[in-house]
Amino acid sequence: MSTWPLLSLLIWLPILGGFAVLAAGPRLSRPLALAISLLVLLVSVPLYLAYDAGATGAATMQFVESHVWIDAINASYALGADGISVALIVLTAFVTVLVIVGAWGSISHRPHQYLAAFLILEGFMIGVFCALDALLFYVFFEGMLIPMFLIIGLWGGPNRVYATLKFFLYTFLGSVLMLIGLVYLYLQAGTFDLATLAQTPLSLSAQSWLFFAFLIAFAVKVPMFPVHTWLPDAHVEAPTGGSVILAAIMLKIGGYGFLRFSLPITPDAGHEWAWLVIAMSLIAIVYISFVALVQKDMKKLIAYSSIAHMGFVTLGIFVAFALLRENGNENATYLGLSGAMVQMISHGFVSGAMFTCVGVLYDRMHSRMIVDYGGVANVMPWFAAFMVLFAMANTGLPGTSGFVGEFMVILATFQYNGWLAALAATTLILAAAYTLWLVKRVLYGEVANDNVAALTDINAREAFVLGSFAFAVLLFGVWPAPLTTLMDNSVAQIAQLLLHSKLP
Repeated sequence: MSTWPLLSLLIWLPILGGFAVLAAGPRLSRPLALAISLLVLLVSVPLYLAYDAGATGAATMQFVESHVWIDAINASYALGADGISVALIVLTAFVTVLVIVGAWGSISHRPHQYLAAFLILEGFMIGVFCALDALLFYVFFEGMLIPMFLIIGLWGGPNRVYATLKFFLYTFLGSVLMLIGLVYLYLQAGTFDLATLAQTPLSLSAQSWLFFAFLIAFAVKVPMFPVHTWLPDAHVEAPTGGSVILAAIMLKIGGYGFLRFSLPITPDAGHEWAWLVIAMSLIAIVYISFVALVQKDMKKLIAYSSIAHMGFVTLGIFVAFALLRENGNENATYLGLSGAMVQMISHGFVSGAMFTCVGVLYDRMHSRMIVDYGGVANVMPWFAAFMVLFAMANTGLPGTSGFVGEFMVILATFQYNGWLAALAATTLILAAAYTLWLVKRVLYGEVANDNVAALTDINAREAFVLGSFAFAVLLFGVWPAPLTTLMDNSVAQIAQLLLHSKLP
């Protein structure tokens, strides 16, 4: 099965399926879109099962496909997946199914166009996670902007135009800088092949310029402080499905980009400037948590929470890298990189679930303001049970997936610097403060008003979506081994790439 073109199928099936949904029209769009998304999820299962997690070295990159694309500039349609890619591809397929099910009853305006945009977006995101050619990566990376631009701009809230333009300009600026860096690398290496670029000697000055070009591009995607301000606006104005995909998948592309581009291509500059990224990550974890604490809009609070939790991803990556380059501490490196990857996957489930909960309430009351709620648990007990579970995961409660990655990153940070680890660990208090404060005001107490009293509990469709998220959150909280085992050797391979200097 490893010789089958599974990756091409995973990329092009949703893209072509999206155009088929577009052509099918509103009446047939929902069942057709669901069938296509389920088919993509089914194809991702043999990808997971056929992946050999025990392979080491270059063999960790599997399901490789390579075809000449643009011969004149030595660009290839080259695909491959390691354990990290496989985990992110399965996450993308899983969440897309839940988004399409969730939109079944909530989107009545041009549903065929809405669902087609999500399927096309799914194909582009999977393409990013398995591209082995830098130019191909860039095409998929940029292609994602178009469907998400349309999703927010056409189905978003009252200020959707402002939020969409801000989202586009921020991400496009970072992408332009990345393109300039790729052109420079092509002139040096004569190819866009990522493996070759990772071996191309570069001076420290050249590496530094490239490092910052990639840093800006991927920091915007994460997003990191101080280029994070587009995210709350985009989340607030996006429809529920857009917020779920944005938080659960698209933010992960920034962390993935650091591991595939920034550090393997510019390891010496990465070591030189690791302190800066670590500082930016800690600011995101602490400062943005305080910002979340004062929000009045549920979506904006969860959006700021996403920024704070994604700070653990970049903290884990760069702390692990600094430890590896400074003293060869492989154990701490494993903890940091694996913790960052587990945090990426966990955040996909937890943030997606939290935004889905807000969407369930918004569909009924058409308000995201916390002050409009109160006592929801009295009339929606099943919904309240799910929301409390996801809130606990958001605070990093042991037994949920939110605990595993953060704990591993804090352990790695402690071996780097105890004071920085203590600062990062404040998230356990701050996340509990803003998340439980949200839950208390929305769910508990007396029924606040007649609108809340008229609420009905979740239906079967909503229960399926929330139940699926809950299953994933509990499974990887209690038993993270399937995830860590899948990525172990891939993390070790990346660590070997980061260990060597590329100075001429």
